[in-house]
Amino acid sequence: MAQQARTAELYRMVMKDHLCPFGLKAKSLLERKGFTVEDHPLRSHAETEAFQREHDVETTPQVFIGGERVGGYDDLREYFGQEVKKEGETSYQPVIAIFATAFLMALAVSWAAFDTVLTVRALEWFIAISMCFLGVQKLQDLESFSTMFLNYDLLARREVRYAYLYPFGETLAGVLMIAGALIWLAAPVALFIGTVGAVSVFKAVYVDKRELKCACVGGSSNVPLGFVSLTENVMMVAMAIWMLVRL
Repeated sequence: MAQQARTAELYRMVMKDHLCPFGLKAKSLLERKGFTVEDHPLRSHAETEAFQREHDVETTPQVFIGGERVGGYDDLREYFGQEVKKEGETSYQPVIAIFATAFLMALAVSWAAFDTVLTVRALEWFIAISMCFLGVQKLQDLESFSTMFLNYDLLARREVRYAYLYPFGETLAGVLMIAGALIWLAAPVALFIGTVGAVSVFKAVYVDKRELKCACVGGSSNVPLGFVSLTENVMMVAMAIWMLVRL
């Protein structure tokens, strides 16, 4: 990868009603890499279309380094050896973000309540907060979630309405478990949906050997069905049993 030229030309849309975000990202990336950017704002649709025709490109921004066209923002990232996610590519980032944030929140609440993070309640809060986050992800788009969920959940396939109720049950159980209230309601709900979910995922993935997307973080995710979804359901089951034992 040639990086001898330290000056780059950038053509990007800078209009009154539209400031191209990818152009801003490209400019920032070039500057972070030590390039002096010759910025060429395209201030109208006519100017943009003329540029595209001249250089036989379909999109902007466009970056040129050493007189050679590098391409758009993703092309620039590849030029610098950075990872570029492909459309439809599997990603565990949403799951990692949810569980990591839930864990830190649980520790924060434990510290606020007990002046220490080393508490049993911290673990309980971690699972309960995770349930809430996962429930909210599903509730953002119930139609997409239910469609993906129906691919593998055994109960939802028999009673479609269950696919719409599941996220509400998960979120409600999580909220009540955070508060430590109405456990007689929260624990059975979590136990039921967690057990059905675990059996459904296990059958789909490990018995039927099907390759599906997991609806655990919503219907638009690219997380493969398997360990993550199974973990979500097992966590709910374990939390429900623990809470019932403590009643």
